[in-house]
Order: sequence, then structure tokens, then C-alpha cells
Amino acid sequence: MQKIKKGDTVQIIAGKDKGQEGKVVSVNPKTGRVVVEGLNMVTKHTKPSQANPNGGIVEKEAPIDISNVMLVVGGKTTRVGFDFKDGKKVRVAKATGKVID
Repeated sequence: MQKIKKGDTVQIIAGKDKGQEGKVVSVNPKTGRVVVEGLNMVTKHTKPSQANPNGGIVEKEAPIDISNVMLVVGGKTTRVGFDFKDGKKVRVAKATGKVID
């Protein structure tokens, strides 16, 4: 089970977008990186293709290390722990003790 999942709201705690919040678009547990919607934007130079006939410069989200984001629960950043409720393993917010999912 992962501490941060797709669809979670996270806050960036390090880097150029420090302090900003966004929704997780994708998680890659193998490399330990996440893509956050609208944050960590990079410019990419693309060659002309059928999808983009003119090519040019495109802005897109780049992956950020999972250690540089923190889960937001109830408007407050928190670390994530695990607990067993009704025989199921669930994520728990360390700051409040609330079950996340």
C-alpha cells in the first residue's frame, strides 16, 4: 500500500513550487515519483507530428520526488501512517488520527 495515491491533494514542501497545492495525476512507485496537476511545469520542445503539426514549445508537468510532497487532509499537511480497521489496512493521518480512505 502506498502513502500517496492518485487523486490525493498534496502540498509541495521543497523545490521551485514550494508551498503550492495540487492534485496527484499519477504515481510511479518504482521510481518514487509523482506528477502533480499544474505544478513543476517544464517547457518541452516538440517536433512536428500528426497530433501537433506545427511542433513548437509545449508546457507540461514533470514528475517530482515523492519525498518532496506532503498529503493534505482537512486543509492541513500531515504525515501518513497505517492501521488495521475491520481487518483492512487503511491510511491514517498522523496529525489528526483520522482515517484517510
